[in-house]
Amino acid sequence: MSDPVKRRPYDSSRRQEQARLSRARVLAAARRRFLDEGYAATALPAVAADAGVSVESVYKAFRNKAGVLKAVFDVAIAGDDEPVAIMDRDWVAAIRAEPDVAVQLRMYSDHLVASMPRTASILLLARSAAGLDADAAAVWQQLQEERLRGMTAFATELTGSGQLQLATEDVRDILWTLNSVNIYELLVLERGWSGERYGAFVADALVAALVPARR
Repeated sequence: MSDPVKRRPYDSSRRQEQARLSRARVLAAARRRFLDEGYAATALPAVAADAGVSVESVYKAFRNKAGVLKAVFDVAIAGDDEPVAIMDRDWVAAIRAEPDVAVQLRMYSDHLVASMPRTASILLLARSAAGLDADAAAVWQQLQEERLRGMTAFATELTGSGQLQLATEDVRDILWTLNSVNIYELLVLERGWSGERYGAFVADALVAALVPARR
């Protein structure tokens, strides 16, 4: 009687890596198409062709074009496609570890200087598309809600330090206003400010608005 054929244990790591690379190609292709052609003119079959995948796989992974837009933004805000939540990122941990709220606010402004060049164009695209497409409008609303939750969490930590005199809701609203893409659009994209000048403006404005004057 012959020995049974021995099968190698199934290893899903290679398949997972291929799926991750395919996803990255799709999102890179979609970002290029979105920014070159606009949201409405971008077609998912063209994105799939650019990425070398089937259009069915794009729909399966992202459901629709608005889902692709949301994923493109998520990669832009994180700086990568790693499955690590924003609140678990190293830069957030560094801000949390800083005991001085004024320094925390300046560190956060430095983060905006680094991230806005990646995110601003996608945010402005989503804002524009929201007026023309119901699915894009839902994505735009989701982005605003996520930003508000993030600023609420940041404001809660800042006021919890005991160094601020404003209510958490007021701190949240000031953070929400000054980290808006609208500020970046006006100062950097329209008036030609450098990223460093924009960051210094936001940092100084946050500190002046939130931190009591030290005597």
